[in-house]
Amino acid sequence: MGKEQRGSAQAKRRRARFRWLAAATVVLLGVIGLLLAWQARTAGRLATSGPALSSATAGPAVARRETRPTLDPARFVGKAALTHQIAREIPDTLDQLYCYCECDKHVGHKSLLSCYTDGHAAT
Repeated sequence: MGKEQRGSAQAKRRRARFRWLAAATVVLLGVIGLLLAWQARTAGRLATSGPALSSATAGPAVARRETRPTLDPARFVGKAALTHQIAREIPDTLDQLYCYCECDKHVGHKSLLSCYTDGHAAT
C-alpha cells in the first residue's frame, strides 16, 4: 500500500467517525429536547391542578362537611399522634376524601376528617 492509499483510507475513517459522532450528537440533542419538553409539560400540569394548590389560588373554597374540631394530638402517642397533627394541619383536604372503612355508613361520619374528630382514626 502506498502513502496515498494509506492517507486516503485514514481520511475515510476520519470522515466516517465524524459522521457517526455528528449523528450521535443530533440524536442526543433530540432526546434531551424531548425530555425537557416533557418535563416542562408535566411541571405545568402539576402547577395548575391537583390538591397542591393553595386556597388563595384554588378559587372559591368548598364548604366543609365536617364542622367538629380534630382531637388534640397530645392525647395520642406514636403514629396516631403524628396523623392527628397532620389532620389538624390539612383539615380541608381530609374533608374532601372518602374513608374506605365505610364509617360513613356505620358511625355516621361525613368524610375522612370525621375520623380525627372522635378517636376513630386511632383505632
